[in-house]
Amino acid sequence: MSETVAAPPAEQGKAKLSAIFGSAFIIGGTAVGAGMFSIPVASSGMWFVPTLIMLAVVWYCMYSAALYLMEANLRFPLGASFDTMAQQTIGTVGRLLNGASVAFVCYILTYAYISGGSSIVRHTVESISGIVLAPSLASLVFALVLGSTVVFGTRTVDRITTALIGAMVISFLVFVAGLLGHIETKALFPTLALSDTLPYSFAALSFITVSFGCQNCVPSVTRYLNKDAGAIRKAILIGSLIPLGFYMLWVTSIFGTLSRDQFPSLIAQGGNIGTLVAYLEADGLNKGMSSTLQLFSNMAVASSFLGVALSLFDYIADLFSFNNDIAGRLKTAAITFLPPTILGIMLPDGFISAISFAGVALTMFCILCPVVMAWIGRKQHSDNYQVPGGKMRMLLVLAFGIVSLVLAVMDGLSMLPSYGH
Repeated sequence: MSETVAAPPAEQGKAKLSAIFGSAFIIGGTAVGAGMFSIPVASSGMWFVPTLIMLAVVWYCMYSAALYLMEANLRFPLGASFDTMAQQTIGTVGRLLNGASVAFVCYILTYAYISGGSSIVRHTVESISGIVLAPSLASLVFALVLGSTVVFGTRTVDRITTALIGAMVISFLVFVAGLLGHIETKALFPTLALSDTLPYSFAALSFITVSFGCQNCVPSVTRYLNKDAGAIRKAILIGSLIPLGFYMLWVTSIFGTLSRDQFPSLIAQGGNIGTLVAYLEADGLNKGMSSTLQLFSNMAVASSFLGVALSLFDYIADLFSFNNDIAGRLKTAAITFLPPTILGIMLPDGFISAISFAGVALTMFCILCPVVMAWIGRKQHSDNYQVPGGKMRMLLVLAFGIVSLVLAVMDGLSMLPSYGH
């Protein structure tokens, strides 16, 4: 498990503030991954205003779900993670479903980010030395370098993620500023009938829900902030607002630059970041801006890897009750990183495919299980911390989770209309 960080009394206030922001950056960095580049593609059918509304609604529900997970976590000893919480609230069957969901999502995303992050290593080595690394070797280097930082604990991840988020903000704002001169109001607000946009919102909802997935970090942050409910709540709020801000600026920039009619052909060519950048370049985006966008995407992959891997590391430590000494952390690291690293070496180009498998399981442990665990926990310990909003807020988030789960399953079975297909 990650270490508990306690500041000396004279520096406690300063340390607490820095820890809150560090925790917020871990949460925000986990959510803002390379998947954000596909948000305009996934929501192009319903276009600009409905996308902004959906982003706000999904943010509120996912933020609330994270708070319910915090509420449940606060009722257990310091260091407890998903397995301990589920075991004592939702029973054996619930524990197995929750545990399978947590493990599947964290492992598949860790593999996905190793696969995606290998491009960072290949690009850096080639630009410095001219040596072209094999994708499998680049995946191994990426996993070893960033994985070792997770083994050192939450404080190390805090420092690195804070630096990454800072650089991401700068590069993203530089890119967005470069697009401001291309944004056209008429492109953002075309005249569209409801029947032309509503059918495409269903597939977009499940996709955008995954884009706000950061609940896996809550147990690690709860431990890092020493179960201080006020500090954790602030970290979750700030951390969840980071992706909301990124996503709203991103869709405004893209939808204000490209027309809705361009997306069917873009989607037909794969709809990935390379295709999107090519369309932007054709519309006037220069090579420097393209490089800035690529730099941002690389840092987004790295920050997401750190957040997901830290969550998986703490989950494994809790599941197997490993000690927090060197031997215990090495055992935890082996179980955490060996499977996705081996998969990353064997299948180094599986980033997109891996991401697509995460939706259904993520809805289970990021939305449904936190609400149920908080609900049951209130009956067991009514005097403990409770998220404001009463049963109505809990029912709203629960209903949102059920709808998201159903739509994720339907989308996986290709039962929902998709714009451009």
